[in-house]
Amino acid sequence: MNAILSPTLELTVLLPGMLLAYLPVIPCLKQSPRRLAAWLAPLLLALCIAGGMLCCALECPTRPVLFALLLPAMMLYHKTLRISLWKSGSIFLAVCAVFACVNSFCRAINAVLAAGLPSSRAALWFQPAAGILYNGICLLFLLAAWYPATHSVQMMIEDQNFAHTWYIFWILPMLFIGLNIFMVPTCHDTLYTGRILQIYIVLSLILLVILILFYAMFLLMANSLNRNARLQQANHFLLLQQTRYDSLRTAIEEARQARHDMRHHFLQLSALAEQGDIEKIRTYLAGATSKIPNLTVPFCENQAADSVVGYYCALAGRAQIPFSAQIDLPARIPVDEIDMCLVLSNLLENALEASLRMESGRYIRVEVSCHFTHLLLIQVENAFAGTLQETNGIFRSSKRPDDGIGIQSVRRIAEKNGGDCSFTHEAGVFTARIMLRCTSI
Repeated sequence: MNAILSPTLELTVLLPGMLLAYLPVIPCLKQSPRRLAAWLAPLLLALCIAGGMLCCALECPTRPVLFALLLPAMMLYHKTLRISLWKSGSIFLAVCAVFACVNSFCRAINAVLAAGLPSSRAALWFQPAAGILYNGICLLFLLAAWYPATHSVQMMIEDQNFAHTWYIFWILPMLFIGLNIFMVPTCHDTLYTGRILQIYIVLSLILLVILILFYAMFLLMANSLNRNARLQQANHFLLLQQTRYDSLRTAIEEARQARHDMRHHFLQLSALAEQGDIEKIRTYLAGATSKIPNLTVPFCENQAADSVVGYYCALAGRAQIPFSAQIDLPARIPVDEIDMCLVLSNLLENALEASLRMESGRYIRVEVSCHFTHLLLIQVENAFAGTLQETNGIFRSSKRPDDGIGIQSVRRIAEKNGGDCSFTHEAGVFTARIMLRCTSI
């Protein structure tokens, strides 16, 4: 029984490892967590048991079987998520690096437990006690990482400002995995030479501590970048509000001046009418009409939404793009204002860029309203020319070779707020419909 149990215990570490890898990416699952666990957990357990039986039958170590299981497990992990391969691969390797350090430490403990056994037998796989310790330590790491994985790491994954970091994050986990593989002695008896066993235990612990410290520093850096990005976004929208305020104040002054001049216009028209000079009246009216200012009026009571819509309305006006907005928002809205502004900014920027690429038939139409007391509905419609690159509901950027950042950001914000989004394109019209939900209700 122990002959099958020992290698199986080594391989079952795959279960807490996969669970730890899934914790930060729960919002990115392609299916519900319960449905995923219902078929994935039995599958992994069956593979571990089959792998343990194979090791026992062939009398081979578990490492080749574990490596053979890790690659399809990582691909399966990626296929169940709606994130890039860089992100999913980096997270998977990060978990593997931690468990590799734990494996080295438990391998040293196993050497202590197997001191009285023949070297050929002890070198195959962990003794049951060491295997139980291995799984126990991995479960402790799972519990310790539960909160940071579901909060800090999850925010880091969703943060688009941190996107490029994933291209290099995998390097250090791979380094630690390689070091732990290199540390394993080719001959089991080597551990019992001099102080090699003690050094092996200390080195494995040092590598584990260094790796944990690195992850902690990485999370702190990510949180700091996220806070700075949020502050920059808030400052940007405050600047838009100031610009909007200045334009409204200018419009009010122009309207006040126009009202003041209206009396003089009436007096002049009255004098021309008494003279019966119709042609001069027409000329005077044409000149006076041309000097009437184009008054800018607020789109809604909410200053944040008004500033964003007003900003893009001004840009569309300069480019002579017809812009219509129906914004029905109170001063206070049920969702985070920065999230709402980010959604509006991304959608209107995409609509403006699409309109600028057209020579005729250009227009932008935006509608925003509150539904009940906890929903915010946003719809942006614009004409577009050419074709859109779409793969599995993900639109490709016209400026970059990968996914459009604007659309990705909108999707993330909608998912984070428990809302929904849909993007349709038909007969040269692109329509984005977004629903944001107040998560506090």
